[in-house]
Amino acid sequence: MTDTIFINGVVIHARHGVMEHETEVGQRFVIDLELSVDLSESSRTDRLSDTVSYSNVVATATAAFKNTNYKLLERAAGAVADAILVAFPRINAVEVTVHKPHAPIAAIFDDVGVVLMRTRQSP
Repeated sequence: MTDTIFINGVVIHARHGVMEHETEVGQRFVIDLELSVDLSESSRTDRLSDTVSYSNVVATATAAFKNTNYKLLERAAGAVADAILVAFPRINAVEVTVHKPHAPIAAIFDDVGVVLMRTRQSP
């Protein structure tokens, strides 16, 4: 059985990008997280210790995303996924969506971004 915790719309200012002004000024990014985790125990016990703290997940994702400046969204999203899987052993898989709504593209668009799915590897 796999259940899901989702956290959508985490706004982070960071300096990711290929262009020089992106790394100097930075811009707004939005992260959505979908965590695959067995919630059967916490759904019975009502104890935080039997689940994953949303607050701790957001703190981990934010630190992984903004502590290093990456050229590619793919790498930034991968850093978030890796950090979450390392920090939270209860999480079996994570889907990370990174939106870059102000990407320097010569077009009118609503949003651009990447979606990565990472699964915990068996030992």
